[in-house]
Amino acid sequence: MEPLEPGDPPTIGPFLLLGRLGSGGMGLVYLGRLSSGRPVAIKVVHEHFAQHPDFRERFAREVRAARTVGGFWTAAVVDADPTARKPWLASEFIEGPTLDKAVSPTDPLPLDAVRTVGLGLVEALIAIHHANLIHRDLKPSNVVLAAQGPRVIDFGIARAMDGSTLTAPDGRVGTAAYMSPEQCRNEPTIGPAADIFSLGGVLVYAATGRGPFGDGPGYAILARALTEEPDLTGVPERLVPIVADCLRKDPAARPGTQELLARLRTMTATSSPRTEQQRERWWVRRS
Repeated sequence: MEPLEPGDPPTIGPFLLLGRLGSGGMGLVYLGRLSSGRPVAIKVVHEHFAQHPDFRERFAREVRAARTVGGFWTAAVVDADPTARKPWLASEFIEGPTLDKAVSPTDPLPLDAVRTVGLGLVEALIAIHHANLIHRDLKPSNVVLAAQGPRVIDFGIARAMDGSTLTAPDGRVGTAAYMSPEQCRNEPTIGPAADIFSLGGVLVYAATGRGPFGDGPGYAILARALTEEPDLTGVPERLVPIVADCLRKDPAARPGTQELLARLRTMTATSSPRTEQQRERWWVRRS
């Protein structure tokens, strides 16, 4: 966390600001707390984005959607004000590193930890899809490795607030490295299978420290996602069939959440029992 800067407000809504958690192309993220002491993550949109005619309506709609998602594996929405000069949303603060910060090509997660990430993310998608919603922007930076397990953050606001999101004038939404082919083509109907594709990409990243379609400009990654098979080099052998099925080009050929849950649960654990300290940092490779 970084300290507040001179131009930052002392409060937002009912929350006292404690510091900055981060910033992006579309806004700032603060750590705040209620008078009860409850910590929250507050996302505040840059004012010039809020001046776009359709932005506030879209933001309010996404806040309403986020409030309907329950379950342990997502960060709950606490409060929001789409009508503020700078619209903001406060969600449960989840302590821990995000997956994109915890993993690198030279230090990927061990298989057991990748399996744990997969199980938690599938549970999160079950909750999201149960609310008749689709995330559409699942990616490593939206996954926190908390002590109790992985948690999906920024659900319901990724399309409005994430500066790394690829949003075309025609409404196409997603992050290039993890977008499904149907999102790349901006098909009119995007279903839950798009989230399964993104899940497969996130698991590849967790296991290897890189996305399944390489690096480079967004348009180049999109082209590879549409026309090439994913690069699964370095993915543990037992995980390959699962991520390969998630990353199928045809949405109808991808497994559903219940099938994925069953397949991940049947993967045999490889590690010995962990100490309490190791359980708190379950994602760290042990020597």
